Amino acid sequence: MVTPMHLDPESCYRAVKSRDRRFDGVFYTAVRTTGIYCRPSCPARTPSFSNVTFHPTAAAAQAAGYRACKRCLPDATPGSPDWDVAADAAGRAMRLIGDGVVDRDGVEGLAARIGYTSRHLTRILTQELGAGPLALARAKRAQTARVLLETTELGVADVAFAAGFSSVRQFNETIREVYASTPTQLRGRRGRGSTGGTLQLRLAVRTPFAGRALLVFLASHGVPGVESADATSYTRSLLLPHGPALVTLELADEPEAGVTAFVPATFRLSDVRDLAAAVERVRRLLDADCDPVAVAQAFTGDPLLGPLVTALPGLRVPGAVDGDELAVRAVLGQQVSLAAGRTAAAKLVRAHGDPLPALLGAGDDGPTHTFPTAGVLAGLDPETLPMPRSRGRALVALCRALADGEIRLDRGADRDVVREALLAIHGIGPWTADYIALRALGHPDVFLPTDIGVRDALRGLGRDPAEATRLAAGWSPWRSYAQLHLWHTLALEEY
Repeated sequence: MVTPMHLDPESCYRAVKSRDRRFDGVFYTAVRTTGIYCRPSCPARTPSFSNVTFHPTAAAAQAAGYRACKRCLPDATPGSPDWDVAADAAGRAMRLIGDGVVDRDGVEGLAARIGYTSRHLTRILTQELGAGPLALARAKRAQTARVLLETTELGVADVAFAAGFSSVRQFNETIREVYASTPTQLRGRRGRGSTGGTLQLRLAVRTPFAGRALLVFLASHGVPGVESADATSYTRSLLLPHGPALVTLELADEPEAGVTAFVPATFRLSDVRDLAAAVERVRRLLDADCDPVAVAQAFTGDPLLGPLVTALPGLRVPGAVDGDELAVRAVLGQQVSLAAGRTAAAKLVRAHGDPLPALLGAGDDGPTHTFPTAGVLAGLDPETLPMPRSRGRALVALCRALADGEIRLDRGADRDVVREALLAIHGIGPWTADYIALRALGHPDVFLPTDIGVRDALRGLGRDPAEATRLAAGWSPWRSYAQLHLWHTLALEEY
């Protein structure tokens, strides 16, 4: 019906008239008579069709001269789920912009990550998303700044730099242009509870949201020393561009579709400039931009998956906060049990990870280290690693490719190119390459027919595992979610 790149005005207007929350973040409605732009579900009176235009991004609406609605806060929405489905240059660029690549490396750095010249990438983004990389990054900074102003006690200058602005003057001008308010007016009298390097935010997720199932998955796969979990929350260390950090997520279910759900997140940062990157990486982990309604509709009527989706609405594909880390863990988990893979990863962490600084509040009952970087692991002698020599050689070869930049495992990478590069490494097969695509690259259409968990799940559902590939053909383009639903029919420790 609507994608972020090609907006049909009549379809968009129908979504606005029905205040359909599924399209929040997919497009934005700009009203000529008021000069503001809104999310589709804005509760204000629906404007006349002749007075509205539709924009694929908040940055596009801002570039057209509109300011954000103060009632519906249109920039505080999940990103478009179509960016991960299409995985084209525009979608990949949006993920990297959210991670702060433009703020750190400039447009040239962003273009190099995508594989285009800066001029060509700017042309693509302007055509597809209605704004160039600088405008898109500016809109992201403005949204981050607004959240900080409204939810923390950070000083205005600290908010400016934490949001990625290069100066307080630039910050003040942007806030006035985007929100028609000063930073002081935005802060107002809203409750604030975060100070210093500890920031308490709420991360918007599309609904329904199976938070408990996600928590169980993360807890069962957690690496001691890097991750910990209890009955309601998950905590892990992060290695960000300016230093280490910790994040704690409170994960609960929201089974109702069409409501606004938030995941409370507490970030403990060694450098507040890393906030945008931390939020983006945690959103990947949560699969926050997934459209669970579209996924469920695709499986409606399927005799195998239909009942599973009905029983567990809003199941997410757990992402990764660091693609390199996920790849290393995938290699460690090849042909061994989940428990054995976690134990091997924990040994690497103790031997080669960096201890977290005391200022982050690390302790024995939670994360104590960051996961070792690919650069550190690339320098190890594979013969000395506590694993079969062939796996050790594959691990070191992978880390060398990651450290040298030959393989990039972020949301800006071309998935097909990454898969070919992974398979070219001796000792890495299709299961490992596809598992990395599933979680590190956020690929929504990956299926692992030879996975022992899939085979056991199919047997438990009365199906022959030999049918896996044939069955999965009918689940595209959401085979990754089918994969998770099958896994969740098992006790998680079995896979």
